[in-house]
Amino acid sequence: MTPEDVVQYLNDHPDFFNEHAELFADMQIPHPQENKVVSLQERQVIAIRDKNRILQDKMLELIGFGEENDAISEKMHRLTIALLASLDLGDFLGNLNYSLRDDFAVPDFVMRLWELNCQDKNHDEFAEVNADIHAIAESLTQPYCGNHVADAIKDLFGEAKAHLKSFAMIPLATTRTIGLLILASPELERFYADMGTLHLKRLGELISAAIARYDLEPDMSKALQEESSDEQDS
Repeated sequence: MTPEDVVQYLNDHPDFFNEHAELFADMQIPHPQENKVVSLQERQVIAIRDKNRILQDKMLELIGFGEENDAISEKMHRLTIALLASLDLGDFLGNLNYSLRDDFAVPDFVMRLWELNCQDKNHDEFAEVNADIHAIAESLTQPYCGNHVADAIKDLFGEAKAHLKSFAMIPLATTRTIGLLILASPELERFYADMGTLHLKRLGELISAAIARYDLEPDMSKALQEESSDEQDS
């Protein structure tokens, strides 16, 4: 008879210990951690304690995740208010940069925007990018996190790229792709391949929806530019 046969027999005969209750007092079992024997009852108590310890550790882990999610949600709430309160595009970009750097503690980030009919494009975010970056943004259906990105992405960070080891790329889109937000860190595990991307996805959606307010119809954008030019001439 093998140990598996014994286990199967006990599973098939749940009344066995009821019929042989004396075993609880007489049976001696090796202690799982110490070099001694204990009764079956003591061994059951040890097993229950071990299970409780595992459950407690799991509960503390879940509480930690909950507190972390609450903290991120609070930061997202503050960012939402700041973006909605922005008076113009420059104010919008300033509030976003402050939130990412000081509230979310992202040390390095770059955002590039295109296909927007904005009156004010005198910001670094509207700098020309090559076709590779356009293609990357178009190909992303959800944020990407990991240690490997194209050289065209790294080049956006200038001299800082040498110390960056992990990246998160977040596509920005309204009815069309309008840009790409890249978060970066010198920490290898800050943005890792298997991390959850729900909050990053929501961040991209929030920025995209908020910036759509400055995406004017082509005719209106042209009229505002001509009006601005006339005012400067006068």
